[in-house]
Amino acid sequence: MSSIELKIENNIAYITLNRPEVFNSFNREMALNLQQVFDDCESNSEVRAIVLTGNGKAFCAGQDLKEVTSPELNPGFKKILEEHYNPIITRIRNIKKPIIGAINGVAAGAGANIALACDIVVANEKVSFIQAFSLIGLIPDSAGTFFLPRLIGFQKASALAMLGDKVSADEAEKMGMIYKVLPLESFEEEVNKLALKLANMPTLALGKIKEAFNQSLTNNLEEQLALESKLQIEAAQTKDYEEGVSAFVEKRKPTFKGK
Repeated sequence: MSSIELKIENNIAYITLNRPEVFNSFNREMALNLQQVFDDCESNSEVRAIVLTGNGKAFCAGQDLKEVTSPELNPGFKKILEEHYNPIITRIRNIKKPIIGAINGVAAGAGANIALACDIVVANEKVSFIQAFSLIGLIPDSAGTFFLPRLIGFQKASALAMLGDKVSADEAEKMGMIYKVLPLESFEEEVNKLALKLANMPTLALGKIKEAFNQSLTNNLEEQLALESKLQIEAAQTKDYEEGVSAFVEKRKPTFKGK
């Protein structure tokens, strides 16, 4: 059984973390497999949107502590961060296709921060998010110290990181940590509708939106205005822009091809 499942349907890549017996916690094999699957989705022109979710009761419980407490298995924290989690976060942010974090169950530690790195994060109403690192004497990794204060503010992020409080899906939505809470009974259906909408949108433009938001995290105003100009000129040269304008003038629904 693969630790990562991949299904491609209707131009959507469904990536499922698949170690349910340990709440989809990461070991080295799973981390490297996920990176490879992301690379495959990035290079596959058929894929125009990506859904990342988990199998079973959890989205992801973070690091598999069995790996780091077994001398014969433990790759060491330097390797875990530099070869596992950092490359996963980099891929999520650099793939020029929208990634939905479909959080189906508890997201703890690195699992929580991988979720928050996605472009659009939705969760069912039973989900909780936990910055569990301080509870075992560690600090948030997987870009938790980068994204969390930007999403919810410095004070709130600092408290959650230090105290390790459990945050419900409703609380996460209210504080701006995630986009939306979806009903448990229709969660998969609602995720599919959202993914299909993204897969039928102008893919190149969505990739440029993602690039602009990425660089806004470090750019000053002048740099961001220059970047917007560059990306807008590029977007205006795409077939999807031509189709969007034509459809608007002709008062019809556009048919975007992702080109």
